Amino acid sequence: MISQEDQSFLVQHLSFWGHLTPSQQTLLFEHTHLVHFSAGQTLHSGDKDCIGIILIKNGSLRTYMLSEKGKDITLYRLFGGDLCTLSASCILNHITFDVHIDAEEDTEALLIHTSIFSQLIKENIYVENFSNKTTVERFSDVMWAMEQMLFMSFDERLALFLLDESAKCGCPTLKFTHEQIAKYIGSAREVVSRMLKYFEQEGLVKLSRGGVTITDKAALKQRFFTH
Repeated sequence: MISQEDQSFLVQHLSFWGHLTPSQQTLLFEHTHLVHFSAGQTLHSGDKDCIGIILIKNGSLRTYMLSEKGKDITLYRLFGGDLCTLSASCILNHITFDVHIDAEEDTEALLIHTSIFSQLIKENIYVENFSNKTTVERFSDVMWAMEQMLFMSFDERLALFLLDESAKCGCPTLKFTHEQIAKYIGSAREVVSRMLKYFEQEGLVKLSRGGVTITDKAALKQRFFTH
C-alpha cells in the first residue's frame, strides 16, 4: 500500500473520492503504486500497453502520435498534479487511435491499476463521470494542438510555444534544444533553427547552446498576438 503522504496526494486529486464507499477507497489504495520513469522512457506505445491511470507527482510526460514514417506530433504534455487517462485507453470507450507516451524527464507518479479503475467505473457513476471529464479535457488539448497546426502560421506557433513555456516556468530562459522544440510543435529542426535565428535578428530572443532566452516578451507577444 502507498504511504500516507501518497494517499493524501491521491485523495487531493481525485474529485470523486468522497463518493466512494469505504471498501472502494481501500481497494483503490491497495492497487495504487508509486512508480518512477526515467527520462526518455516509453510508458505507453500505441495499442500495446494499457498500464493504468497515471497521476504525476513530479516530472513531465509527453503524449504524441507517430506516423508510419516515424514522424511524431505532440498532442499535449502533462506535469505535476496532472492525470493521464490515455495510458489506460483499453478501458475507455470509443478510443480508436493509437497514442504514445514518453517521460520527458525523470518522473515520479502514482499508478492506479487498470482493472481496479475499470471496476470502479462500472460500480460508481462519479468515477465514470470523472474519467469522461478528464478524457474530454485531454481531447480539448488535442484539438488545440490540431488547431495550431492547421490555422496558425509557423512563426505564430513558435512564438506561442515560447511564450507559453516561459509562463509555465516563470522565467525567460527555456532549456530546450531546437530538436525538442521541433517535436513539441510538429516541425523539422532545420525550420525551427531558421525561425529562431530570425527571431534573434529581430531582437526577440537570444540563442545559446541548449536554450532560448526571450529578451523582449512584450514585443514577441505584440508581434504575433495583438490585433
